[in-house]
Amino acid sequence: MLTWLCITLGVAFGSAVLPLVSIEIFLVGLAMQEPHIHWLALGAVVAVGQVGGKLVYYYAARGELRLPGWMHRKHRRREPRPVTARRLRWQLRTKRIRGWVEALREKCHRHPRWMVGTYGVSSVLGAPPYMATAVLAGMVRMSLSAFVSAGLLGRFVRFSAIAASPALFASWAL
Repeated sequence: MLTWLCITLGVAFGSAVLPLVSIEIFLVGLAMQEPHIHWLALGAVVAVGQVGGKLVYYYAARGELRLPGWMHRKHRRREPRPVTARRLRWQLRTKRIRGWVEALREKCHRHPRWMVGTYGVSSVLGAPPYMATAVLAGMVRMSLSAFVSAGLLGRFVRFSAIAASPALFASWAL
């Protein structure tokens, strides 16, 4: 059992840093394969791994974590690029989204407690995207204790429910 919990912690951390693996699918598969592992233990382990992985994004957004050189934008040209029809269409399509993001960023700067609520809801529901709110929390300098506590609580609720779902559906089917 301890082996599975350690593997789950590693997968949760890895999926938080590089979201190539769906931790939800992994968790449901593990809960079905190993029903003797309590769903609360699985929820807690995955929550710790996910929040630990998102701390990387949080610290990078705060500017306290130095990113590798290949992740920095290279400015090769000094002159502005010509505005093509394709670029103009793209700018017009994304104008509303950029406005929403800027308005959200401004609200978070003005109301830090509002950010805790948004981040907490995101950690449970996944909407707005959890990765985006983790980065935004770092950008607006949300306190580390609020980030960790809201994230752990929300992620624990989410992943405990997901880990309990195979047993719940099995009991309904019988």
